Amino acid sequence: MKKLFAFIAVIGMLNIGASFNVVAQDETAEATVDTTQVDTTATEEVAQETATPPAFEDEAIESTSFHQVVKKQFIQGGAMFMSFVLLTLILGLALSIERIIYLNLSSTNTKKLIASLEDALNNGGVDAAKEVCRNTRGPIASIFYQGLDRIDEGIEVVEKSVVSYGSVQMGLLEKGLSWIGLMIGLAPMLGFMGTVIGMIDAFDSIQSMGTISPAAVAGGIKVALITTVSGLIVAMILQVFYNYCTAKIDSIVNNMEDSSITLIDILVKYNLKK
Repeated sequence: MKKLFAFIAVIGMLNIGASFNVVAQDETAEATVDTTQVDTTATEEVAQETATPPAFEDEAIESTSFHQVVKKQFIQGGAMFMSFVLLTLILGLALSIERIIYLNLSSTNTKKLIASLEDALNNGGVDAAKEVCRNTRGPIASIFYQGLDRIDEGIEVVEKSVVSYGSVQMGLLEKGLSWIGLMIGLAPMLGFMGTVIGMIDAFDSIQSMGTISPAAVAGGIKVALITTVSGLIVAMILQVFYNYCTAKIDSIVNNMEDSSITLIDILVKYNLKK
């Protein structure tokens, strides 16, 4: 019986050991599978990460493509004529910005100025009204000052002074517009000149080759037309600023004329009160 129990115990121990080995093998296999899955997932993530930079590179290329295209077209158009076209753009923009700043500073709240002038004229006299005009910026205040300065000479003299000084102020407002107009006309003319010279060079290359090459002709014509396009773009940009300046000048001149009539009426009433 002891031998039987010992044999059964040995068989049981062997079965338990075998079961532990199977469980250990299963856990090892599962761990291997998990590790393989993790490695596969990591590999896919790395592949995705390595595949991502080209997208960013494409975005970077797209973000800088406009600058590159402009630079390429500028070089292809010819440095000499494209430089002249660029110079007209720079000068035209500088003149336009200067005029815009000057015109905006010349704008005046005419209703407030007339009310202040009339109040000062009734309460403090001509000297107080002159002080109001002296402390106000703009051509309308300058015209009012010139009219008040000659009030003792009569209304007719005041009216003539206002009209004459209004013409002077209008000339100051329009100062520089002729140069902007010159840049508007000069930019496309320089572009056309570059195109004509480029076409001459293209036909010279055809003559030297002795045969007509469509690629050479198309390339030469393309390069020649770049200057024309550039000149037209510059002219369109400057034309917008030019029209803005002329519209602003017309508005200021209308206010000057209207305010001058109001000033004459105020001075007539003031002389009647005296």
